[in-house]
Amino acid sequence: MKARINHQIKAPELRVVTAEGENLGVITTEKALAEAKARGLDLIEISPNAVPPVAKIMDYGKYQYDEKKKEKVAK
Repeated sequence: MKARINHQIKAPELRVVTAEGENLGVITTEKALAEAKARGLDLIEISPNAVPPVAKIMDYGKYQYDEKKKEKVAK
């Protein structure tokens, strides 16, 4: 499953967490995108089935690297 990032996220509200683990709470997708842009990072939907969906503000390249590492460990 490919994670949705930035403007691909369609949910009106998200529970947002930063890369450092700081919880920003439930905010609108627009505010979350603005916060990610202000930090120079991406908004990545990590749990789309939660209510509200959970998104993380972090570098997308680092996220992909971490996911590939998890896949290798699972094998």
